[in-house]
Amino acid sequence: MVDLRSDTVTRPTAAMREAMATAPVGDDVFGDDPTVNELERQVAELFGHEAALFAPSGTMANQIALQLVVPPGGELLAGADAHVVTYEMGAAAALGGISTRTWPSTGATLEVDQIEAMIRPAGFPSVPTRAIAVEQTHNLGGGGVVSLETLRRLRAVADAAGVTLHCDGARIWHAHIADSVPLAAYGELFDTLSVCLSKGLGAPVGSLVVGSAERIARARLLRKRLGGGMRQVGILAAAGQHALRHHLTRLADDHARARRLAEALEPLGVVEAAKVRTNLVPLDLTKAALDAPSLAAAAAERGVLIAAMLPRTARLVTHLDVGDDELDEAIRVLVGLLSS
Repeated sequence: MVDLRSDTVTRPTAAMREAMATAPVGDDVFGDDPTVNELERQVAELFGHEAALFAPSGTMANQIALQLVVPPGGELLAGADAHVVTYEMGAAAALGGISTRTWPSTGATLEVDQIEAMIRPAGFPSVPTRAIAVEQTHNLGGGGVVSLETLRRLRAVADAAGVTLHCDGARIWHAHIADSVPLAAYGELFDTLSVCLSKGLGAPVGSLVVGSAERIARARLLRKRLGGGMRQVGILAAAGQHALRHHLTRLADDHARARRLAEALEPLGVVEAAKVRTNLVPLDLTKAALDAPSLAAAAAERGVLIAAMLPRTARLVTHLDVGDDELDEAIRVLVGLLSS
């Protein structure tokens, strides 16, 4: 099978498994797992922050970060199609007592003036805005990259209003490669970040919360409260270290393959190849004969797995386990289905 459903489906390479098998470990709840400690130090340094905390999932990392910057009863502003709103099971409200208000879905294209106008100051009877969340790259926005200039403008707005800025950076590595923006340049614009190791980087599990030393000390308590305290987890942290050493720059290969996939499908009217900048290829099936579930089912019968995101929207994702031969087969199958 050629699996284009997500970049989370990758399997650890032989070298990554070797790194995991030989990793020195300790009890991370006591803070003495040397591999975890080194990974946290390394990631914090990459983003120019004081500290980081290893968490088992991106959702937990996001929710810890949101609780760090929004007190119960406070308000978070985010895009209507943001991961923290759409795919995290209402955790901000259920676990953090956080009220969420959204701007219209625009993917990675942020209207900073519109967001600024939404900010509510503290004072009865309104719910005060405490933080703004940005997704980089944007999942439902087709892997779009929020420009550095836009983020700088948003940072200025947040500073003027006295609110914090959080980055759901599950695929920020892709933005870093696509735009050649240093990770520290992103880090200096955000009060907190969550970054994922198990998507494009190919580790089997793990995300990190990044922020100040004071916030990360509190994050450790929140992680324990959420059930995320882990023991000899250096075995997993070693996979993340290996991924950062060996799989970061190769994301450019995934981007090139995604563009080639988009260019092959563009004549069929389902995607604009010029808008595909990272490893996600969204298919707009509004005018196609097949809807997303039907296309996914037909492709699966022919050995190609894709994700049906919405009734008329499908998603293809290139990743570590998709080479040129697999891509050629996917193009053959999808062109055939969408041409019939």
